[in-house]
Amino acid sequence: MSKRDFYEVLGVAKDASADEIKKAYRKLARQYHPDVNKEADAEDKFKEINAAYEVLSDDQKRASYDRFGHEDPTQGMGGAGGMDFGGFGDIFDMFFGGGGQRRNPNAPQRGNDLQYTMTLEFKEAVFGKETEISIPRTETCSRCHGSGAKAGTKPETCTVCKGTGQQEVIQNTAFGRIVNRRVCQNCNGQGQIIKEKCGDCQGSGKVRTQRKIQIKVPAGVDDGAQLRVTGEGEAGSKGGPPGDLFIVIRVKPHDFFEREGDDIYCEVPLTFAQAALGDEIEIPTLTEKVKLKIPAGTQTDTYFRLKGKGVPRMRGYGQGDQHVKVVIVTPTTLNDQQKDLLREFASLSGEQTHEQSKTIFERMKKAFLGD
Repeated sequence: MSKRDFYEVLGVAKDASADEIKKAYRKLARQYHPDVNKEADAEDKFKEINAAYEVLSDDQKRASYDRFGHEDPTQGMGGAGGMDFGGFGDIFDMFFGGGGQRRNPNAPQRGNDLQYTMTLEFKEAVFGKETEISIPRTETCSRCHGSGAKAGTKPETCTVCKGTGQQEVIQNTAFGRIVNRRVCQNCNGQGQIIKEKCGDCQGSGKVRTQRKIQIKVPAGVDDGAQLRVTGEGEAGSKGGPPGDLFIVIRVKPHDFFEREGDDIYCEVPLTFAQAALGDEIEIPTLTEKVKLKIPAGTQTDTYFRLKGKGVPRMRGYGQGDQHVKVVIVTPTTLNDQQKDLLREFASLSGEQTHEQSKTIFERMKKAFLGD
């Protein structure tokens, strides 16, 4: 069966950046990890995803894959008596005295970071919140303390690679002595052999669990903000530190308030009489109700500011403001007495009603005709 295109496997474009490839890999790896996904083909998909990421995350391997695809001529030639192109670094080391460092397979490795999306109510984001969340993650096996070996035993150094995780094959050619270096097949590049595996983690040194974490959301956090909880990511390997947990905040909209930065906006209705004569009205804020004086003659869409009634500032002191927009509401139904009073008002103001003048449409027509 032919292999699928590695870019297709990860669901990224061929010009995807390293960050996009890593993000796609982590998402798929979590989705198809055999410990989480119990579908029959989950393990095969997980292996396929890892194989694709191993190539596309390495600039040199990716460049070679882009050029040759799965039929890369630089792979596997050493076994047929040819030269393993992976040994070029060793040739230059011999000829020019280079001393490139090899990665120690037993060196501590930091764990992966995790991401969790938390949805908050509008006021929870404004005033902050303490809550407990539960996240699935890998932790160091408590039975073997991460060694992967059964209690009372310990991993042994691989006798083939001597703990380096790599095998070297030396060939004498017309060009000189060539050293081909490959991942040790005996220990799979780990440098160690576990003869008796831990029953809890099956030799991996890690177990999958649900971790409960107490989270304190600071007051003033906004939609899209990201909180970092150090050390609450995936467990490290070989005694390495754990990764971090990143919490992405999502805030639900409010029925009355809207937020822009640290300021709050709202809209309140006024009657014609309130706007014309002035009034004192009650306005809800995030914490209480306050009185707002409306001057006589206030026009629709006028804004009033309530200083310090906004959102607490995360970086700095104090709070934002609340901005109140007033909108004059025109009544849609009037009784006869109300209509008579308005006609009297219009007459006293020197205004003409529609019964005494041309309609607005006639006036507009006259304006267009230039009359």
